[in-house]
Amino acid sequence: MNALNKFLLVEKVIVVTGAAGLLGVRHVEAILSAGGTPVLIDVDKDRLLISARLLEKKFSTNLTCFNIDITDEKQVEDCCNNVVKIYGHIHGLINNAANNPRIEVGEIGADSRLENFSAETWNSDLSVGLKGAFFCIKYFGSVIAKTGGSIINISSDLGIIAPDQRLYRKHGLAADDQAVKPVTYSVVKTGIIGLTRYVSTYWASNGVRCNTLCPGGVENGQEDLFRERLASLIPLGRMAKKDEYKGSIVFLLSDASSYITGTTLVVDGGRTVW
Repeated sequence: MNALNKFLLVEKVIVVTGAAGLLGVRHVEAILSAGGTPVLIDVDKDRLLISARLLEKKFSTNLTCFNIDITDEKQVEDCCNNVVKIYGHIHGLINNAANNPRIEVGEIGADSRLENFSAETWNSDLSVGLKGAFFCIKYFGSVIAKTGGSIINISSDLGIIAPDQRLYRKHGLAADDQAVKPVTYSVVKTGIIGLTRYVSTYWASNGVRCNTLCPGGVENGQEDLFRERLASLIPLGRMAKKDEYKGSIVFLLSDASSYITGTTLVVDGGRTVW
């Protein structure tokens, strides 16, 4: 096979959770660009339908979408059964869904601090990021194990290093009033790496590969000060563009990475090296 042909995803059915999110949409675009068949899953029905319509127009295709809550095991099981009824098989899964409130644009405040962090938020964040990923692997992964394929768990550079809370400091606010990156984000993104290691050995004899992708921060309308602060921590001197993870997604899903499993691919502009 020609080396470039190994990157093709033709006739491969790949489930993407959190498919209507910032990077979820780009993961779907990457699959479509490589000739694959994405199945879009998201809990936000309106955003899912809008994203699907835009993608269908852009790629002149019809997309299969499921508006489900991945923290509900029965919904995940039913969704998996429906995908199999439609396509007969599943070749890949991208566990992308997670809670990630944007501190830099004021979506959370001092309640994000460890001293103030609620058990309710803890449970919600771990439920989506870890329990949801587990349910998806349990059902979609079991189908993938029948034919072999690839699972990608989306972590973060903050699954490798601790968040630098100085990035989020607001001038004029007392320390106790400053918002921080929540503890659950680090716990979930670190846990995802452990989940990858487990799954990579569990179904290895079935031809299932499981890897982690750790993206760095993505430009998405943040204030100049935040972007400047973060860029100063990155050897390449900037945040990622929205489309810069597409190549990594196609690589890990495709036969181009056929001998890679259980690994963590860090795509962060070098931030975790410093």
